[in-house]
Amino acid sequence: MNKNKTNWVAVLTMMFLFGMISFVTNLAAPIGVIWKQAPGIDGSSFWGMMGNMMNFLAYLFMGIPAGKLITNHGYKKTTLIGVGVGFCGVLVQFLSGKIGVGATLAGLPANFFVYLLGAFICGFSVCILNTVVNPMLNLLGGGGNRGNQLVQIGGSFNSLMGTLTPMLVGALIGQITKDTAISDVNTVLYMAMGVFAATFCVLIFVPFVEPEQDKTNASVKSLFQYRHLVFGVIAIALYVGVEIGIPGTLNFFLADSEKGAGLDPATAASIAGSVAAMYWLLMLCGRFVSSFISGKVSSKMQLTVTSAVAIVLVVLAMFTAEVDIKMPVLKGFSEGFAVMTLPLSALLLVLCGLCTSVMWGTIFNLSVEGLGKQSALASGLFMTMVVGGGVLPLIQNAIADATSYMVSYWVVVAALAYILWFAVMGSKVKNA
Repeated sequence: MNKNKTNWVAVLTMMFLFGMISFVTNLAAPIGVIWKQAPGIDGSSFWGMMGNMMNFLAYLFMGIPAGKLITNHGYKKTTLIGVGVGFCGVLVQFLSGKIGVGATLAGLPANFFVYLLGAFICGFSVCILNTVVNPMLNLLGGGGNRGNQLVQIGGSFNSLMGTLTPMLVGALIGQITKDTAISDVNTVLYMAMGVFAATFCVLIFVPFVEPEQDKTNASVKSLFQYRHLVFGVIAIALYVGVEIGIPGTLNFFLADSEKGAGLDPATAASIAGSVAAMYWLLMLCGRFVSSFISGKVSSKMQLTVTSAVAIVLVVLAMFTAEVDIKMPVLKGFSEGFAVMTLPLSALLLVLCGLCTSVMWGTIFNLSVEGLGKQSALASGLFMTMVVGGGVLPLIQNAIADATSYMVSYWVVVAALAYILWFAVMGSKVKNA
């Protein structure tokens, strides 16, 4: 491809894929609100969060193989594989509204297991696309500042879709009852399948020059000689769990009219999705601001301040669930936006989005310091540890079932405390 001529069809396709990564990932929590009210699950937040767990569990198996797919088959074929797998995953989730409906398996709805399979398949897709999209955008931009600019624009679109998804799904769900089914959000699933199918067709005809692959023989085991990298790998797993657990559990808390915030059941799901969307919107704002200050403020300082502030916000949130404030929310498609009375804890947890917005980049930068050419290999290891986004929220919601939603946020506080320690002490560059 000519570096002086941007292939805008390919660029726009990658932008849509960047958005689809966030769209598919953020479907899990609002759809989980539906499943947790299903007969047999009976309000269990643990099982409601299981779709999210299956989505992120796929990273554990696909993180490093995704990089090998690029090495063996190139970026274009790997992207086509990821898109095709994504279409199949969403299709299986759609079929969970058709197959096994009304039947039970191990005391749970049989079609729930079909949905979990679909979420797991989608996780493979998202992992592959996460590995591919950034370097593809950089390539399509011709590298350098232009390539970086396209990557930043793609990241912004990713955050935008993360904002819209819970809001859209929450508005479609409306009132949650035991009769509410995943088929009630078929519109969203149709949209996802349509974008995947269209993207696959476009990609087949989009030409671009494949970059030369680095055929390194380095082993992942060689990375564990770096103590700060080992600590960083743990930090990234906990961070993704925090990033997902804060808005995901908040969504459950606000949508639960009995054990949660006590909102009107007719609009609770829509309000919950709208508030969760604000968290992702603030993440978008945080990333935008960080792009201006990162050249002047060190990664260590950014991570130290944001993790400390996040701890304060979460702890305050746990003790202010009974204090009310006014917040603008989307009540539904027919009701539109309105100012509602919500717990102060909701606002405090939403503000955490500003803090978590910079954590991935800062943890990664601190972790790969001094690794040189092995930084690329470390990227695959980091992608594998994204599985933390499934494990930590699952633990959190198991505690929420046993105690309360707010008590479960001690899990988040503990994870943030480790991230703070990593920023201050664990990130010091030393060999094991």
